[in-house]
Amino acid sequence: MGDAFKALADPTRRRILELLAQGDLTAGEIAAHFEMTKPSVSHHLNILKSAKLITDERRGQNIVYSVNLTVFQELMKWFYDCGLVGGHNNEKE
Repeated sequence: MGDAFKALADPTRRRILELLAQGDLTAGEIAAHFEMTKPSVSHHLNILKSAKLITDERRGQNIVYSVNLTVFQELMKWFYDCGLVGGHNNEKE
């Protein structure tokens, strides 16, 4: 889970995840939203893949990226279990 938090610390990677939350995209489609080189975008995609926050799948000549919702569910469960979100009340009654 530490890799996921490290990956989410970067605003570019958070923006990539926001884009992918709207639908699957190729690396070129993702790169079109940024003023950086395609190798830089690939670097960010590799970090997100290593953290298992996104998946990739070859479709013909393209590689299409998608959000991996399973990891986000695990992160939300962790926040909930720690009492950081949800109905937990940390005050003693």
